[in-house]
Amino acid sequence: MALDDVGLDARSDAVQAANLIASDRVEGTDVRRSDGSHVGTIARLMIDKPSGHVVYAILNLAGATDLSERQHALPWRLLRYSTALSAYELDISDEQLRAAPRNAAGPDEGPFDRAWEEHVHSYFNTEPYWESETGRATDVPFGKDR
Repeated sequence: MALDDVGLDARSDAVQAANLIASDRVEGTDVRRSDGSHVGTIARLMIDKPSGHVVYAILNLAGATDLSERQHALPWRLLRYSTALSAYELDISDEQLRAAPRNAAGPDEGPFDRAWEEHVHSYFNTEPYWESETGRATDVPFGKDR
């Protein structure tokens, strides 16, 4: 199949610059702090069906043995891919992560009701995905400067 046959999207700058990644390649990817210390791995992604945007990453916390303690739903906007670390970067402390809100049904199962989601975004100081189309670059989690 010729490039012209696959449509304009396949020729976009993002595709040519290798900015896109398949979801199955994200699952299992390490999450590290900027100092390189291991936080965990991405178990799965949660996608907003109407917009198609990834809104949460389910994190398997390193060292935790109990599934209810191990998995956390993190707003996707907290994570940045670091080529230097070959991992997603997350700069929050273990204490902040352990104290993060939990979904009683489990981090990767419903219902993700709006009250719980509001609590998660408030805790992590991220703009809720349903309120903005501004994109990841405008969020500054935990009041950090860019």
